[in-house]
Amino acid sequence: MSDQRVGDNSGGLPQILLVGNPNVGKSVLFNALTGTYTTVSNYPGTSVEVSRGTCEIDGRRFEVLDTPGMYALMPITEEERVAREILLDETAHLVLHVVDARNLERMLPMTLQLVEAGLPVALVVNILDEAERIGMQINLELLQEKLGIPVIGTAIARKRGVKELRSVIADYVDKRTACFGYAADLERDIEKVVATLEGEYRIKPRAVALLLLQKDEDLLRIVQESEGDRFGHIMATLNEVTFARRSDLHLRINLERKRVCRGLLQGVISEEQGRRPPFAERLSAWTMNPVSGGALLLIVLYFGFYKFVGGFGAGTVVDFLEGTIFEGHLNPWMISHADQYIPWYWLHELLVGEYGILTLAIRYAVALVMPIVGAFFIAFSIIEDTGYFPRLAMLVDRIFKRIGLNGRAVIPLVLGFGCDTMATMVTRTLETVRERILATVLLALAIPCSAQLGVILGLLAEVPGALLIWSSVLMGVFMLVGLLAARLVPGERPMFYMEIPPLRLPQPRNVLVKTLTRMQWYFFEIFPLFVIASVLLWAGKMTGGLDYLVRGMNPVMRLLGLPPEASAAFIFGFFRRDFGAAGLYDLQSNGLLTAVQLTVAAVTLTLFVPCVAQFLVMRKERGWRVSLGIFTVVTALAFSVGFILNRLLLTSGVLS
Repeated sequence: MSDQRVGDNSGGLPQILLVGNPNVGKSVLFNALTGTYTTVSNYPGTSVEVSRGTCEIDGRRFEVLDTPGMYALMPITEEERVAREILLDETAHLVLHVVDARNLERMLPMTLQLVEAGLPVALVVNILDEAERIGMQINLELLQEKLGIPVIGTAIARKRGVKELRSVIADYVDKRTACFGYAADLERDIEKVVATLEGEYRIKPRAVALLLLQKDEDLLRIVQESEGDRFGHIMATLNEVTFARRSDLHLRINLERKRVCRGLLQGVISEEQGRRPPFAERLSAWTMNPVSGGALLLIVLYFGFYKFVGGFGAGTVVDFLEGTIFEGHLNPWMISHADQYIPWYWLHELLVGEYGILTLAIRYAVALVMPIVGAFFIAFSIIEDTGYFPRLAMLVDRIFKRIGLNGRAVIPLVLGFGCDTMATMVTRTLETVRERILATVLLALAIPCSAQLGVILGLLAEVPGALLIWSSVLMGVFMLVGLLAARLVPGERPMFYMEIPPLRLPQPRNVLVKTLTRMQWYFFEIFPLFVIASVLLWAGKMTGGLDYLVRGMNPVMRLLGLPPEASAAFIFGFFRRDFGAAGLYDLQSNGLLTAVQLTVAAVTLTLFVPCVAQFLVMRKERGWRVSLGIFTVVTALAFSVGFILNRLLLTSGVLS
């Protein structure tokens, strides 16, 4: 469909493409084949990341691509567009369609589409162990006979079926003999369109015709380029068929595929009757029940984030690294050596001064932020590996619909508690532009990143009632802004659908690899920003520019009831949210904040403008106009809420 490629396949390695719905085990299969958790690169011309690696089977090397999740060949989201573009641009040795054995009937229609397109396909029926646990039996040999393609049963997470799958990859010979018939009247319409196609396509004309009848806009442009002057005749035929039908052909074709799939699965699936669901299935149902699911969510938040991230990460580990190691030993040692060996004031300040690279940037990054980020990533990886997040999406879907989103948005919003910059990029997985804008606004306003969250939790935990006020204000602002934005931002409301993976115990290796991968990202992507921020602050101090900014912020600090020294924390916060939170930590350590001031500062700083990295990603994803609008609204709202909260707390005397 275009000449773009994922990375450089100059070695000419035969390619294996992994495709399928989200949460069916594609990434686990990628890991099993390549031996790596992830190697990613942006797909050319997009900001969508695609995992790629290599494997060796029977002495032959293959390139493996783990494509973004997709539900059908007709794309809706940018991820699905990229996945289809890879499918139709790359010359694959084999396309592995990975499906969830428990939802085979729902996922098999996409297998039909891949076969209809003439792609070299093998069906990987994954999560077979969970299907068997709930009493399902699948006759894979019969299904293979009916489909006319290799069918392999696997439980990749348990290493089951990997050997058989590798054998299929090594021995695969493309036959492409299967053909599935639809209703007679629909077949006549398909043939009419096929007869008008004369251009060269990477998929079979029948598949092109089906996508055109379903009004695939992307493919329509490709057909126009390929057919040239004949495009008018093709459109006339499409319009004739559409007019004669006077019905939704997209729906009709989907229903026909489902009918064909039900026929294919006759005699293939059998279920044991009267069997009591296993505990994992019952627990899964509890997590999605509004009452029990809410209680379980509170337990996860309390032990997973408040106690582990806030208590252990931001408390125990930070106290040791920041207090004992840096303040007790490293900083005094570095300052004394700088006093002795560095006579130049500017260099002395750059390295060990108030905003020095060694005494501030590295201390903040390593002693204050790294333990909190690490603790968050460990907790997040454990919860992620259990399969809890898709269930959380189902749980909050009804609430999210009130703020113009659906349950799928919980993924980028939860990721925002790790890093809002990364989460803003993930908003592209949401179906509509409206959803992406709403999620971006909420991420910029009311979702603190893990490092900022950990520092604030550690600070407020020492003040009775402060943490409750902080969380209540943030939740109230989140809902209020969401409700208003849902009514003010135009656009369509999407349907919500999500695959539910098995609920299982986290595997230590998966948790370790995911955590280390994310920590590697932190050091390579985020750590340099601390150094850059330190240099900019040093330059501001040396030139007087920083004093000018601080003086400019002083009137705002007075309105919030905060001391002038708090200006620096807000300026730090624009460079990095966690940088600002660490500045707040220093103010509290020096006894410069009362309980009311600490609470007001924590709320305002959390709601304050996104850091520069998040703002740049917002600009890239949403454009300058939307990003500047979000920036302005968030800034005004943050200080307004802080002003009102300060007045309320002083009047009520709650924290006195």
